[in-house]
Order: sequence, then structure tokens, then C-alpha cells
Amino acid sequence: MKTNVLHMMQEVKEKIRQAIVAWLVEAGVDAPQVVFERAAQPEFGEYASNAAMRYAKQLGKNPLELAETLAVHLESLSIPGLMTAEAVRPGFLNLHFSPEVKIGQVGTILERRSAFGSNESHLGEKWVIEHTSPNPNKAMHIGHLRLNLVGMGIVRLMKAAGAEVIADAVYNDRGISIAKAMYGFLAHMKQNDAVPTDIQYWISHKEAWLTPEAKGMKPDEFITECYVLGEADTKESLEIDAAVRQMVVAWEAEDAAVWELWRHVLQFAYDGNERVLARLGSHWDKVWYEHEHYQAGKAYIERGLESGLFTKLEDGAILTNLEEQYKLPDTILLKNDGTSLYITQDIALTDLKKRTYGADRLVWVIGPDQSLALKQLFAVCEQLGIGSLDEFTHVSYGYVGLKNEDGSFKKMSSRAGTVVLLDDVIDTVKATICERFKAEEKHDVATREALSETLALAAVKFAFLKSDRMQDISFDLQQSVDVQGDSGMYVEYTYVRTQSILKKAGMVSVETIPAVAELGAEAELLRTMLYFEDVVQKSIDDLSVHHVAQYLLELCAAFNSWYGKEVILDGTEREAYRLAIVTAIGQLIENGGALLGIEMVDEM
Repeated sequence: MKTNVLHMMQEVKEKIRQAIVAWLVEAGVDAPQVVFERAAQPEFGEYASNAAMRYAKQLGKNPLELAETLAVHLESLSIPGLMTAEAVRPGFLNLHFSPEVKIGQVGTILERRSAFGSNESHLGEKWVIEHTSPNPNKAMHIGHLRLNLVGMGIVRLMKAAGAEVIADAVYNDRGISIAKAMYGFLAHMKQNDAVPTDIQYWISHKEAWLTPEAKGMKPDEFITECYVLGEADTKESLEIDAAVRQMVVAWEAEDAAVWELWRHVLQFAYDGNERVLARLGSHWDKVWYEHEHYQAGKAYIERGLESGLFTKLEDGAILTNLEEQYKLPDTILLKNDGTSLYITQDIALTDLKKRTYGADRLVWVIGPDQSLALKQLFAVCEQLGIGSLDEFTHVSYGYVGLKNEDGSFKKMSSRAGTVVLLDDVIDTVKATICERFKAEEKHDVATREALSETLALAAVKFAFLKSDRMQDISFDLQQSVDVQGDSGMYVEYTYVRTQSILKKAGMVSVETIPAVAELGAEAELLRTMLYFEDVVQKSIDDLSVHHVAQYLLELCAAFNSWYGKEVILDGTEREAYRLAIVTAIGQLIENGGALLGIEMVDEM
């Protein structure tokens, strides 16, 4: 990409930062920290700094006077690209960049293309990010969807920051819930009632049992039905409940027949979850299975007890010592019968992750109800020397609900029958989009199907990711498919508009940005384009992609406003300049969408 601009935006910001730091150091400030924030309004410039307010007291000065001194100093340096610096109450330093810098940002975007926005803020680090560890006895619902989208958003952010990332998950693949699903399969998925509910008979007559395909069901829906029916049986019959519990005992004893049935039934869950993940464009690099490490935790507890880290109670149970050092309530690590708990096996798994990957940071993307348990886990792991607290991070998120008729939040409940399956959400949105295409008589059947799937995923993902991850959300189908609203469809629509303009122009690429005498109607749009890298960095710092989603809405609004005022293709000398802007806007939307896991389409 060739441009007539010498001074790119990041270079200008860095020169200004260095100049302020140098002045403050000379004035007597030790290692000053100077940061820039986006100016609230265009009339305040492009960026603002609170350095004067931060260090005025230390220097014995009035904040506004110090800001005025810094403004005069910066302007005296004639930093290329800095048009003016001004001090405003109560002591902010506002920075106005030249048109050349704003146009130069277009050139930088077109030069870096898909790499624009990525950085090296975490280069050389290794992150293990656990997300979307679903129950292997139930199909994933919209709560899992938010968990997955938040987790994969963090995976993509940290890769954009230069880190090596391992996305992992844990299957809790043992226990009474799994045994209920196994029994439900044996008892209710038989070809006919003449087939006995017997493991040994199943071993030699597997063809006598139904498959998901035979029932016209997805594998994860199939395993869910097995579990629901098995659980109902245990509630209705003490004999069946005893048989299911005996199945758990037999599993613990590694009974060959029980293990064969266990593997067979769980494979339905694994196949179903892999299908859902593939549909979402999600993945795990590593899957841990509880049965492989649940016994290992006991050795860590015994070692901690021997070294005085833990306390053995009178009844034989082993308790943590967290209150004094960590101000956390203590918790049992081993029951008095020697049975391990979730924290016991999580200690072993945490150490296994550290040793396997040499991770600098371990992240758990899990709901807020696990906050205390994770704090206790992190503290115990620090006591045992597995890692320090700053190496462990819990990323929480708000609840997902349904929208009542009055628009209020309605929490999902399995018992109340208000859980919405993940697939059903996407399928419903897809059907809505497909019907819209059909009504408008757009596209052939194959194209309509492919576009509807891509757009449905975009609509659903954006609806879940546009809010702060800690905020409770209610999924609104109609809003998610509104091409004029705060939606993924609006972002897609804007991207399609950029590509349509470029197609009409017969343009493949822009190699040169022509010089322009002054900015016109595009001024506010160019200003908005300056902030993409800042937004990505804030998302990285906060481990939340919602900043990117909100930025895309702002960018699309600014572009569509400019499009409504400007004739892009007018055959004048400025046409190539406008097309460069259009190309850069399309690239920014594409890059932002990639961080959200959203694929852009060229037509709608």
C-alpha cells in the first residue's frame, strides 16, 4: 500500500507520549505513566490525557496550569501529525490530529489487512483457556451458547495479542447422572419390549437397541432423552434407583461390561457436542476426562496434610486453612471416608495443565455460581506450590434468560421447562431469515440455505456478544434479525454495502491513496476509524469482546451516515480516495467480525 502520508497514527501517539514523559521526568516525576483516552466529542480532538491531573499535586501545580504548560510544550516541538494541543478544565490535555494522520490510518488498514488490530502485547505467553465444559448427559442450551461465545472470544483475543493459546474443556464423565443416562438407554432405547433391560444381553445384541439416526434425533438430543427417562425411572422405583447406584459401584470397580456401555452411551454426547461446536466454528485443542484424573487429587491433599497446610478434623475429614491468609471460608478437601470432591480433582487437573503446557496463565470461563469455589481452588493451588494467584483467572458472565411479553428478564429453568436448546435458537433465526429471502424471491435454494445459516450464526453470536459479559441478557429474536437495529444483521448489511460499492466500481484492490486538500463529509468516519486498535486492546485487557461489537455498531452507523451524504462513484478525482475508505471500512468490519467469530457475507 502506497500512501502520501509519512506519519501514521500510532507513531504520532507514541511521539506525543514520549514528549510528555520526558517533560514530566525533567520536572521531577519518577517513571510517569502517560496514557491516552479517546476524546469524548470531535470538538475535543481525537485523544485526551489526564497526565496533568495525575501529577499536578506531586509537582505542586494546579492541574489546569500544568495541562496548559504541557500543551505549549507539545506545540513547540512541532510533532508531525499533531495539529494542536489544548488544555481544558479541570486539567485534561486534548490532542487534535491532522487530516494526514486520519487518512494515513486508511493506508495502514489497507497495508495490514486481516492483521490490522492484532498486536504483540502478550507475545511469548502461553494461555490455557477452559471453556464450554458441557454436561455429557444433556444437549447444550443457550446458557452454554453464551459460555462458548465468551470463551472463544477470549481465545481469539489472546491469539490476536500474540499469545500461544490452548482451548480446553473438561468432561465430568462419571457418577450417578451418567449412570442414569446409561440405564435410560438400556431400558428405553430398545427396538421392542421383548428385549431385556440387561447389560450382558446388550453386549451380545447391540443391534437390538436404537441409534439416534433410527429415532431421527441428533446424538445430543438422544442422550438427553436417555437421561431424562432414566432419572424419571429412579424417582418412580426404588429398585431401579438401587440398580443405577449399583451401576456406579460396578463402574468404580472397572466392570468390563459396564465400561463398554458407558463408553457407548457417552459417545452420543461427544458426537453431538462436536457437531454443535463445528456449527459454531468453535473448538477445543484439548479435552480432559474426569475419570482419568479424579483419583490423583488425593495425593496432593495427603502431601498438604503432612506439611501442615491442611487440618484433619476429628471425624477424619481434611479441611483447608484459608481464612487467615486468603480471607476465604474453609472447605472440605477429602471426606472422612476418603472420598474426593470436585476441588480435590480440580487441584490435580490444574497441576496437570501447568506441567503439560508450561502455561503462564490458566483461565476458567465458568458462571458466577463457581466464583467462591474457584477462589478456594486458586488459593489451595498456591499453597501447594502449583502456581501463584496471578496465574489463575476466573472469567465469569451473566445469566441468559428469555424475554417475557412485557420485555422483562425471565431466567431459564429445567424444571419449569423454559430451557431453550442451542440448536433450536439458531434454527429458529435461520428459518426467519430464510423466509425473508423466500418472500423477497432472492437467491436459489442452495444459496438461500447457505446464506441463511451464516447470517443466523452472525445474528445469534452478535446478540450474545454485544453486551458486557457480566450483564444478564434476554435473547430477542426479532431484534437479532433487524437489519436497521443494533444487530449482527445490521453489521452484515453494512459490509455487503461496502462490497457492492467496490463491485460496481470494478475494483479489486487499492494501491494508492490520492492526496486530498481537506476533509469533507468523511471527517467523522475517519475519526471513528482511528480507534479500532484501541478497542481491540481494551477487549484484550478486559477479556471481553463486547467492546469490539459495540465499536462495529458505531463504525457501521458512521459509514452509513457518510454513504447517505456522499456520492461515492462520481467519476471525479476524489472517487479513488472514497473507494480506499470504503475498502478500509470493509476490512475493519471483517477484522472485527473475525474476533467475534462472525463470518461476513458478500450478498444478502
